[in-house]
Formats: sequence, structure tokens, C-alpha cells
Amino acid sequence: MHNNIKKQLVRNITIMVLLMAVISISVITSQKEKAINTNTEVVSTKKIEWGIKRNDNHEQPDVGSENRKILEENNGICLGNKDSKVIYLTFDEGYEAGYTSEILKILKENDVKATFFLTAHYVNTQEDLVKQMIDEGHIIGNHTPISLMSGNGIEVKW
Repeated sequence: MHNNIKKQLVRNITIMVLLMAVISISVITSQKEKAINTNTEVVSTKKIEWGIKRNDNHEQPDVGSENRKILEENNGICLGNKDSKVIYLTFDEGYEAGYTSEILKILKENDVKATFFLTAHYVNTQEDLVKQMIDEGHIIGNHTPISLMSGNGIEVKW
């Protein structure tokens, strides 16, 4: 009888160790890359290092193959087409000093679109201006270390 109890105890311990290993592997695997579920798609939260490699030959800087691939997949704009003459009008919006409403008015009067690079603080404190930028067809760019998405609604609270 002592042998049967010992065998059963070894078997139970073995089952518990295997279950713990399976659970641990599942948790580790699920923590590798989180995702945000938006209304239309799943967006990766994988951190991407961004930068350009400057050069001395008066050519456009290199953004790197990984970043170029991401830009192409998402219709992103980083560097314009070097063969066409296009001006990209951009504004950094880290705070509102009272000029943005007038800028938006002038852009609308002249049918000009711009890109506004916004900080999280700006998005959270100037919701009406951000909504106006989106509604009038301007591009909203990220000027924060955390991803900022533009769409029909605004909900950013970092």
C-alpha cells in the first residue's frame, strides 16, 4: 500500500509540474507582443526605433529598410519623392498659443492641406482644434513617444 501511495504522489507531482510548464509557456508567449484592437483592425504595439541616416552627397537621407517597409505598407510619408517638386507644410503642436484657429482658417480659405504633429498633451487639451484638423482633411502626425492614431473620434489619455 505504501508503494501505491508513493506512485500516486509522484504521478500527481509530475502532472502539476507539466501543467505549470504549459501555463508558464502560454503566459510568456502571449506577452511577447501585445496588440490594440481598434474598430477596424488589430494594431501592433511593438516598439519601433525611428531615425534617418544623413549623408554628404546631397541625396535624401536613408530611413532604413525596416522603416521603409512599414511606410510602404501603411501609405506613410516620411520623405517626399525626390523627382517631384512638392512642398509639405507641417506644424508642431506641443501647446496652443492662440494661433492654430487662424492657421486653420487660412489653410481652409486657400484649400491647402497640412500635417500637424501633435503631442499627447495637445490632443488632450485641444480636442476641438484636433477634431477640426481631422474634419478638414489635414494629416495628424505623432509628436510623442507613444503611438497616436487619428480617426473619426479622439480618445487619447496618456
